[in-house]
Amino acid sequence: MPQLDRDAAQAWIRRWDLQQEDHLPDREDRFTALIDAVEAGTGRSDPLIIDLGCGPGSLSVRLLDRIPGATIVAVDADPVMLALARAAYGDRAGLHFATVDLRSPGWSGQLNLERPADAAVSTTALHWLSPEALSAMYVELGQALRPGGLLLNGDQLRIDESDSPVLARLDEALLNREEKRRFPNGHAESWSGWWDAVAADPALADPVAEREAWRDHADHHGWASRLLATHIDALRGAGFAEAGTLWQRGENRLLCAVR
Repeated sequence: MPQLDRDAAQAWIRRWDLQQEDHLPDREDRFTALIDAVEAGTGRSDPLIIDLGCGPGSLSVRLLDRIPGATIVAVDADPVMLALARAAYGDRAGLHFATVDLRSPGWSGQLNLERPADAAVSTTALHWLSPEALSAMYVELGQALRPGGLLLNGDQLRIDESDSPVLARLDEALLNREEKRRFPNGHAESWSGWWDAVAADPALADPVAEREAWRDHADHHGWASRLLATHIDALRGAGFAEAGTLWQRGENRLLCAVR
């Protein structure tokens, strides 16, 4: 059976990034804002950062490109994503990958942090957690961050229609209109299309099989974790002192919370 080497893994990650950028045209701007906030908010050239739901390492490597003195512990439970990340970036100085399920109590202890983290970051990942799992994860994250430490979460977070029905409808209407202007001919590759292609690669057969056994088949897009208010309420309940939007384009937000 063919082996997954660095070149093949990096090719899959480039294709992943293209697919993501096609559906999230402001993705790089959000990355830039997030990394700016890490630099300005941690106040040190060697921050310790936890990347929550790191995927194939797209955010982690951008952080290290900008902050080469950082130490990043990149966390995920998806066998395919971690296989790609480790094959592509496993020898990158300052970057450590950990197979950890954020839904499992005590997950932060598996990271073996030498000190409390200065920041935790995430992009387009935490909405996969149910509201109950999200709240518990934020409580444990608060214990892993130093006082004044930051959470920076970039995601598509919607206005709650039950609280602000007009704003929610307008938010969706503007998103739909912009989508039609930007992509009159549709998108090049879908999220599911990328996964179908990965599943057909013999070099990824083992992690694909592991993923099928692991993944939760629930329809995450129906969960309340897609709502901004769900995150704000959970962060406040977990003891974070501040929580709000730092950067925004429609429902594409950078949520920041201060421990």
